[in-house]
Amino acid sequence: MNAAETFRVVVGVDGSPESLRALEWAVTEARLRQGQVHVVTAWQHPSMVAGDDEPDWDLTRYEARARFLQDDAMRSVHAEQEDITGEVVQGQPAAVLVEASTEADLLVVGSHGYGGFTGLLLGSVSNQVLHHARCPVLVVRPRHPGRL
Repeated sequence: MNAAETFRVVVGVDGSPESLRALEWAVTEARLRQGQVHVVTAWQHPSMVAGDDEPDWDLTRYEARARFLQDDAMRSVHAEQEDITGEVVQGQPAAVLVEASTEADLLVVGSHGYGGFTGLLLGSVSNQVLHHARCPVLVVRPRHPGRL
């Protein structure tokens, strides 16, 4: 990145509390670097389930839901309109984010927080992007009471 380029933070948002925390972090980081945030929300049609008599093939419903979740998330953060953009993409979330990382300086994702031994593990999406992204990745963990 040269001085004329803007620092670009890509953040994956799926509407979960963890992804909303990742979005807040991404906006703060972009503000510190006078950069921009690009919010990416992936959606995919659910798999067929044996015995599902009436599958819902109306893909517009799934895309509309993803758009609603993204719009709601983007309204929840304090960012200048010109500093935040959004994109809703059909596809497997990790693959969509890895593709988006090719045009990013930093990729930010949330991680589901689990207690006990599983608390040491990352979710499947964060694990995939850590191994395959084309830029540095930051995984935002959930806040735990009593921890800094």
